[in-house]
Amino acid sequence: MIRVSSRKIFLMIACASALLMGYALFAQYVQHYEPCMLCMVQRVFVCAVGLVALIAALHGPGRFGARVYGLLTALFAVGGGYIAARHVYLQNLPPEQLDGCAPSFEYALGNFDSLKFLKTIFIRDQDCGVIDWTFLGLAMPAWVFLCFVVLFFAALWAGFRRG
Repeated sequence: MIRVSSRKIFLMIACASALLMGYALFAQYVQHYEPCMLCMVQRVFVCAVGLVALIAALHGPGRFGARVYGLLTALFAVGGGYIAARHVYLQNLPPEQLDGCAPSFEYALGNFDSLKFLKTIFIRDQDCGVIDWTFLGLAMPAWVFLCFVVLFFAALWAGFRRG
């Protein structure tokens, strides 16, 4: 039986996050899909998951440290999963129920105070209901949600496995 260390699992999580970000950037800059604000927030969570997992892989912590890294990575995956699930929800609303376009992520970040910025992300329905990319019948936020679910369980496995 092949034994995989927590360090290798964290490294795989970091690599998966890097691949997710690589495809997101490819879709934006090569395929010319413009990300909405929720897409950008999902990217932040993907990067956070990857960064914590990379630090854990480089650190090679003991049992307690692996649990801390595993929980932190899993929490970031939950946050990203929540945003992706909200995005899927918005994409499944009828167009007349959406609140219209929100400003770009860069504009909101540079011109809004933090409370208004968070309200724009979490409360407004924005123009995130548009589906312009699908694979096997699922839009990109649905795939990102599934990836966050996998990353969540991988993080818990890396942090709390025996051996």
